[in-house]
Amino acid sequence: MRILVDADSCPVKDEVYRVAKRYELDVVLVSERWQRVPSEPWIELVVVKNEGKLDAADDRIVQEASPVEIVVTEDILLADRCLQAGASVLSPRGRVFTEETIGEAVATRALMAGLRESGEITGGPAQFEKRDRSKFLQRLDEIVQKAGRSID
Repeated sequence: MRILVDADSCPVKDEVYRVAKRYELDVVLVSERWQRVPSEPWIELVVVKNEGKLDAADDRIVQEASPVEIVVTEDILLADRCLQAGASVLSPRGRVFTEETIGEAVATRALMAGLRESGEITGGPAQFEKRDRSKFLQRLDEIVQKAGRSID
């Protein structure tokens, strides 16, 4: 079991490291640019060159995703693709994406994009807060424990 992180704008990398260390899991950070990561044998940074392809990092995450992987991403379309590959998916705000909830999330994303394009809504998502970090830690711990029980 590994934790795959959509790392370019992930605000909870330190929390991922903490949980991964506790459960002795490998972490793979996938990014389109180099970034500083702790020098640990269980943490790997994969820098994907986009070479004109917009979703190169997302494609790499999907390629790695499987039923024994946990994916951390805020990208709803990437979450959908990873769920199709059988992975567990969690947002940095602690939202667990499932087969039952992803359809609504994709539809809401499309609706909000349309409202932003029409100018009816301006601005982006709410500011990331301490409670989001706490909820993420709790949900990640739950997913790891549940996955561990299903592997045994």
